[in-house]
Order: sequence, then C-alpha cells, then structure tokens
Amino acid sequence: MFSLAENALRVEAIDLWIDSMRARERCYVSHGHSDHAREHGVVVATPGTAGLCRVRFRRRVEFEERAYNEPWDERDHRLTLFSAGHVLGSSQLLVEGERGRFVYTGDFSLAPSFTAEPAEVKRCDVVLMECTFGRPHYVFPPRDEVAEEIARFARLALETDAVPVFFAYSLGKAQEAMAILGSAGIPIAVHSAVAAISDAYVRCGVALPEYQRYDAASFRGNHALIWPPSARALPRSFGRRRARTAVLTGWALDASAHYRYGADRAFPLSDHADYPGLLAYVERAQPRKVLLFHGRRDFVHRLRRLGVDAEYLENHAQLSLF
Repeated sequence: MFSLAENALRVEAIDLWIDSMRARERCYVSHGHSDHAREHGVVVATPGTAGLCRVRFRRRVEFEERAYNEPWDERDHRLTLFSAGHVLGSSQLLVEGERGRFVYTGDFSLAPSFTAEPAEVKRCDVVLMECTFGRPHYVFPPRDEVAEEIARFARLALETDAVPVFFAYSLGKAQEAMAILGSAGIPIAVHSAVAAISDAYVRCGVALPEYQRYDAASFRGNHALIWPPSARALPRSFGRRRARTAVLTGWALDASAHYRYGADRAFPLSDHADYPGLLAYVERAQPRKVLLFHGRRDFVHRLRRLGVDAEYLENHAQLSLF
C-alpha cells in the first residue's frame, strides 16, 4: 500500500507522493521548509502551507488546498490533514482504508507555539514519524523560560551599546523570535528573507509585532536583528556598536552548540518534538506499529525496550498497515 524510494514515501493505492524532494505529478507537502517542499505539478497542502510556498517557489504551481480536519475521499480511501504544530500551516496526513488508519507526522511539535497552530494527535494503526531529537538528553525547557532568556539577552546587549543578533530560520523560528521579542517590548529589524515570510504570516492572520525590514542606510543599531543562518555574513553598518550573537536551535542542548554555530549564545528554541514529546506522541496515538524516518536510528531501540513495535524505514521498503 505504501512504498519508500529515493527517500520519498508514496501512497500507492492513490498514487500520492509525500514530501518528495524530486518533482512529481502530484505530491502532498506537509509544510513550507525547503527540505520538505518542492515545486510539483500539483501540491496538496493546507492553505497556510500553500501561502508560504507561493512566496518561496520560483515558478507557478497548482495547489490543491485542504483545510484541517476536512476529509476527502480518493479511491476508497479517506484522507485528512491535521495540525503538526511545527510552523504555520504544517500538517500531518491521515489515510484511512479497509486495512486501517495510517498517519504520517512530518515534522511536528507538541509544545505550545506563539505563531503556529497547536498540534493534534489522532489514534492510528501505523504511524510514520520523525525522530530528530530521539535521545533522552534532548528535553527542552518550557518555552516561556526560553523566551525570558532570549529577551534578557537582547536587553543586556542593547543596554551595553551592542546589537543583539538572533540567527533563526526565516520560516518558523524567526516568527517565534519576533513574537518573543515583541512581547518584551524590544524593537525588531529583520533580514529581507525573514520579512517576506513574515508578511505571508500576517496575510494568513497571524498577529506579529511591528517589525522593520533591515536597511543598511537607516539601521542605527537600536533594534534586535533577526538573521537567517544561511546569510551568516553580518552587515557592516553597526558603526561603533558590536554584535552580540545568539543561535536559536534545539541543538543548543549540546554543550558545544554555540561554538559549532559561531555564536556567543545558543538558546534551545525548537519547532520539533523533544525526546519526551516523541514518547508522548506514541502514547497518545496508540499505534500497533511505529515507523521512523528522518532522525536518530537508535530511537528504534529505545521504543522497543518500552514494548513498542518499531522499525526505522529504509529505502525501497514495501509497507502494509498490518
């Protein structure tokens, strides 16, 4: 019923690809990050993901927009998208047929988010889930505590005549940082790539604090600056002010994270489930089988020790619900 080839999952019964990195005739896209979203002939996605992909894609693509929890039927199967809690518009896919209920999580987080829809967990027979942080030491602090530390870092930098710079992915992490800094009353300037995505968030109804697009000619250094990691070369217009840099990533729980990212600080702000979140998902979904994809292979053994029937999905695997 399901097959994995070229690191892409395909629902054979309805000829639907899932998060394929190669262009397909028709493909479900779980969210707008570039490691999941590609330009296909037809993209099946939520309205939020479609709106973000329209900003990121370079060519015109046909979108088949499906709202959360509004099922549709294809070839004796019922399909439903429901929230993954990862970034705006991120979704999971439920496929129901005579052989049972299959869920593909994509990237997900059960933790509260300031800018993404809250995640949902549905009971299923088989779940195919990511396990990025599938080791026990990845336990993220409460988001409010992380937010306080981020705001404190920004205030201290500004008070000491430095520019606080936060390295954050332009989709998802940057908007979380904006919400955190805005609620703390800290003025915000953002890279143009962050501004383009943030504008799409606003069009989708997400309330973001006021922000300005970074402009070298007018920037005076009295704002916190949000910058994508892919554009690590910082502007040279800080004048006499120095930069105080921080990276926002779940990998901040690794002791060497700020050295690895070349930043002064690293804050554990993540849009993925941590280790307890992964276990909580399995407990709430109650699947007969757990298939793992995109993450720590040894999480398989941790689940098996808990009595869970689990395996890591390999290329060319032929799957069935039972």
